[in-house]
Amino acid sequence: MPEQSVNADAARKGKAVEHLIAASCILASGAALTASTSLVDDEGVDIVFHRRDSSKTLAVQVKSRFEGNALLTGGRTFATDIRDVTFRPRKDLFLLFVVVDPTEPDFGPVWLVPSERFAKRTKVNVRGRRRFAASAKPTSHDQWSDYRLDKRELTRRLLEILDGA
Repeated sequence: MPEQSVNADAARKGKAVEHLIAASCILASGAALTASTSLVDDEGVDIVFHRRDSSKTLAVQVKSRFEGNALLTGGRTFATDIRDVTFRPRKDLFLLFVVVDPTEPDFGPVWLVPSERFAKRTKVNVRGRRRFAASAKPTSHDQWSDYRLDKRELTRRLLEILDGA
């Protein structure tokens, strides 16, 4: 498959995952959450969540990997890079790493990582990227396991963050 087609498919799938996450969280919150998606994500923000009738927001950058993908294989390791040129850690920015089963469509597990914590735990490599690699195994105790959530826990955690918990 030509590189342009692969990139177009990746962008299309990525946008679909963002909408899947946003819609799932709105529904699971009983519509207490509102989600806005960006037309352009050159600032590294894909979804902005907020509680209905509140002005506090939570910006989220979504990175997904699909079951069967080379970056999510036998060892169940989720691996991706964040370009440092668009990464600006701040208190209201979180990174959401999502395992997707495209045959259902379904997702989980996820890792919801505060951007400031991600910045402290990663280094910029020679390609100008920060590497995230975490085990999707529920028994894993790697450096990211404290941020691993089941999909049913994601909405509750987003609401807790927005409520200051």
